[in-house]
Amino acid sequence: MSALIWLLIAVPLGAGAVLCLAGRGVNRPAPLLGVAAALATLGLAVTAAVTRPEASAPLFTGMRAGLAVDGLSAVMVITVAAVTLGVLAFSTGEFGHSENRGRFFGLMLLFAGAMLVTVTATTLPLLLMAWEVMGATSWALIGYWWQQPERVRAADVAFLTTRTADLGLYLAAGAALAGGIGSLRLDALPQTASPWLHLVTAGMIAAALGKSAQLPFSFWLSKAMQGPGPVSALLHSATMVAAGAYLLLRLHPLLAATSWAGPLVAWTGALTALALGIVAIAQSDLKQLLAASTSAQIGFMVLAAGSGGVAGGLTQLVAHAATKSALFLAAGAWLTALGTKHLAALRGAARHYRLVGAAFAVGTLTLAGLPPLSLWAAKDEVLAAARAENTGLYAVGLAAAAVSALYSVKALWYVTQPLPTDAQAGYDTEQHGTRRIPRAAPFPLWALTALAAVLGVLALPGPASWIKRLVGAPAEPAPAAWELGLSAGVALAAATWAWWYGPRPAPAPRAVARWAKGWLGLERAAYLLVASPVLALARVLASFDDRVVDGTVRQTARAGLAAAHLARRLDDDGIDAAVGAVASGARRLGRWARRPQTGLLHQYYAQASVGFCVLTLIVLLVR
Repeated sequence: MSALIWLLIAVPLGAGAVLCLAGRGVNRPAPLLGVAAALATLGLAVTAAVTRPEASAPLFTGMRAGLAVDGLSAVMVITVAAVTLGVLAFSTGEFGHSENRGRFFGLMLLFAGAMLVTVTATTLPLLLMAWEVMGATSWALIGYWWQQPERVRAADVAFLTTRTADLGLYLAAGAALAGGIGSLRLDALPQTASPWLHLVTAGMIAAALGKSAQLPFSFWLSKAMQGPGPVSALLHSATMVAAGAYLLLRLHPLLAATSWAGPLVAWTGALTALALGIVAIAQSDLKQLLAASTSAQIGFMVLAAGSGGVAGGLTQLVAHAATKSALFLAAGAWLTALGTKHLAALRGAARHYRLVGAAFAVGTLTLAGLPPLSLWAAKDEVLAAARAENTGLYAVGLAAAAVSALYSVKALWYVTQPLPTDAQAGYDTEQHGTRRIPRAAPFPLWALTALAAVLGVLALPGPASWIKRLVGAPAEPAPAAWELGLSAGVALAAATWAWWYGPRPAPAPRAVARWAKGWLGLERAAYLLVASPVLALARVLASFDDRVVDGTVRQTARAGLAAAHLARRLDDDGIDAAVGAVASGARRLGRWARRPQTGLLHQYYAQASVGFCVLTLIVLLVR
């Protein structure tokens, strides 16, 4: 059975790598090949969910790369594969032959494959590798249209923000090793020795909150909207943004091992759900509204993880994945057709393009949490766990549910209004619209919409009990009848008020409205508190390097050159001169020694006589 799980991740990763490398060379067959790989992945995911395979392989000394499909990951592999198939099927009509379709479909498959490794990994090193691949491919997909500088800058902001939070995984790995968890198995992390346990927990929480765009990291999700519509649909539904929430659900035993982690995660999720819901209300751009709502809806999953509602959080994750992928595909279809994503310019879009409009209406009503649609029941599962943990959490979560209805109905109000007479004036603000919906769009759009509507059955008593047993949490609290009624009443009241209030400005001071529309100033705060000090420190260090380190090196070099010049003079004027003098003296002596050698016998006798006389005098004088 181990071959099945390796195949589950090898198909999307292998097909994605081949398509990426082939690029424009496979432009024509790329959509078909991408959809075929996604369909095969879905079949393998369903088989793996039924058979629950496990596998491992040696990775480092004392560590193994482990993969397994258990109750929690069984639901996730099907969700990831199904949403990927729907998004890729929709994308077949989104990109013309002028685009690099091989690279797009390849990156999407690599992205999905990395998410499948993330949800099935049982060891931290393998999880970290998949986490990195997911971040890298998300950067490439957000900046897919790299010829446009603003899209590249947006991709950079998203990548650097999530990468900063991802450092928590490295911190957790190092602390786990120091705390005696040599295997780095995820299920062994709660046994880390104190105080390393707290560092492991903090690192994992930071990485998860950053990837899932929770406070204070939420602003990167706004930048991610610069990518193509299908990228937003996949990234914001079942993959990257959901990865952090899934990790927290997976690591609930680790959160429970400390007294502070669970409450911190729960309150972060609750406050994100409320604050980013308010941000969504303030948006005038449809994709920005959906992006803020993604962060808010993920907040409910994070709230569930912190409150111990693993089954409720999983139900919320699955229902939200189908809902949000359908909504982003609808927004992408309108952007392709009309060239705009501004809400005011989309008036009447649902009436003009009825198939897309009907799907969008079902999706927004589901997102609003209206009964009997899926997110109504799923949200109540989360709120039941929150109420069992803390009444304040329940109150904040209920307020966030009301805000969900407000921003969802706001979007629906705009697109269902009568088409204005000057509608053409608002089109083509982002790109040149085709004035038609791609033929491949309706089927995957409606398939995901249908799932969004009916997945609420997972929160009914029977299926809910099955989900709880599946994830190993049969004792999780279930919502009481009055809780279901209260949340339904709150959602209906908020939706009615939003429809009646229509496009009028929110009843809040302009400064507050601008602050909310600007995503709470989180990006500016990150620049002032993180980026600006880091850049200032970098400039100081660069100056220190130039003036001190490099200056010392330059002065040392100058001193070396001066010493070399001195040594050269000493060598030239001293040693070489002495050698030259000896040689010159030897030459002179040689010349003097040649003078007596005349070849005349009488001169030799005379020289001998003189020599004997000299020797005789020396002998006499020495005596």
